[in-house]
Amino acid sequence: MTPQGNPAPVFAALSDPTRLALLLKLSDGRARSIATLSADTHLTRQAVTKHLHVLEKAGLVGSVRVGRESRFACQPEPIATARSYLDTVSRQWDDALGRLQALVER
Repeated sequence: MTPQGNPAPVFAALSDPTRLALLLKLSDGRARSIATLSADTHLTRQAVTKHLHVLEKAGLVGSVRVGRESRFACQPEPIATARSYLDTVSRQWDDALGRLQALVER
C-alpha cells in the first residue's frame, strides 16, 4: 500500500490487463529483468518499463540493480492490504443489505 494507506493507487495499477499479467508473472517470487518480462509478448521493453514503474509507484513491485539491469519482484503486502480493504467494504454492504431486508420484511 502507499505510505498514506490509500488503496486507490493499488486498484488503479491493477486496472490494466497488461499490468495484471506482469504481476502474475512476478507472483512466483522470482525477480526478473525487463528483457525477460518482455520476451514472448507483443510488448516492447519500453512498454514493459512503463507498466513496471506504475506497479512500482503503487508498491506492488520492487526493483534492485544487478549489474547494468534492473530486476523486478512482486511485493505482496499491498495486495493483502487491498484485500483487507475490500473485505471491509464487503462487510459494510452485507450489513446495509441486512438492514434493508429487515426493513422490507416488516
